[in-house]
Amino acid sequence: MNAETLLADSTYVDVPSIPWQPTRFPGIDSKILMENKATGLSTVLMRWAPGARLPHHEHVAIEQSFVLEGSFADHDGVCRAGNYVWRRAGSRHDAWTDEGCLVLAFFLKPNTFFD
Repeated sequence: MNAETLLADSTYVDVPSIPWQPTRFPGIDSKILMENKATGLSTVLMRWAPGARLPHHEHVAIEQSFVLEGSFADHDGVCRAGNYVWRRAGSRHDAWTDEGCLVLAFFLKPNTFFD
């Protein structure tokens, strides 16, 4: 099976067959599960190594994250495995993990980074 199998109305994604891709941020890798380049909508599996940090950025539209393993944090708190956090459009923050984490993230638009 390829990474994606297109059927009538469903697209099945074989997640293990998608290779991890490094992001431009050290210690953070991703697998893009769904992406609409025209609108910016995407669903991304993100793997953060212990100590990884996402620098100051703005959420152009609502961002949603479900933590599958480990935990990650920002100035408002810590999101641990089995929990969910969403951020409002226009919100800004840094995010980091001490122990590492695996996060399923949903973006309506790509973030804007200020680094």
